Amino acid sequence: MTFFVAICDDEKRICSNLENSLKEIFNKLNVRYEIDVYFTGEGLCNKIKSGTQYDLIFLDIELGENCVNGIEVGKKIRDIDNCDKASIVYISQETKYSMQLFDIRPLNFLIKPIKFDKIEQVVNTYLKLTGSRTKDFIYRVRHDTFKVKVKDIVYLESIRRKLTLHLADGSKEMFYGTLKQVYYEQLYKFDFLFIHASFAVNYDYISELSKDKVALSCGAISLPISQQRKKEVKESYFSIAERRWGT
Repeated sequence: MTFFVAICDDEKRICSNLENSLKEIFNKLNVRYEIDVYFTGEGLCNKIKSGTQYDLIFLDIELGENCVNGIEVGKKIRDIDNCDKASIVYISQETKYSMQLFDIRPLNFLIKPIKFDKIEQVVNTYLKLTGSRTKDFIYRVRHDTFKVKVKDIVYLESIRRKLTLHLADGSKEMFYGTLKQVYYEQLYKFDFLFIHASFAVNYDYISELSKDKVALSCGAISLPISQQRKKEVKESYFSIAERRWGT
């Protein structure tokens, strides 16, 4: 598997140092990669609009006086990449932006000057997360066994004893079972949130968490959070975010 990486920063020196560090890290890990470098957010967005998909994006927040800043670029990327497939790592000289980045759900936030060990930590975290996301979810229909990639599951819905997998491509898979059993046996360890007796949601597709519902990035869907699960859902959501951001 080849990992496609983009670096976007208006400082050529930063881009060069980051690119060289990534090459060293990926080579040490024996991982195949391709790295593209952009000096403007517009250039990066146009490339993504044309169909290019990146797995990991290192994005500067301050992109020059006459350029769209990295926060707006990140929002545009999320709009283009509707199901949030790209992991964004923000880089900046300032720490003040952290709360503004929350809705963009970055993988991490690095402060300049960027240290090699921090870049390596981000890469290892990314590889660990993508490794878990490529795991299979296994289910049975009568005497046949089927599987789908965990990363492709947006949410799981329960109606009586019939379970429906809602997938990122819009398709659905149905089988019989109990949501509680499936959640604790397979989904819990992959950062799914048990928000309601009828719903378990993949953290990766949550675009907004409010008091009594979650909004999903695929299909403009909102799902309710049950009264008795509100506290647990909120704590679990922020615990996952904290672990992933490394804060």
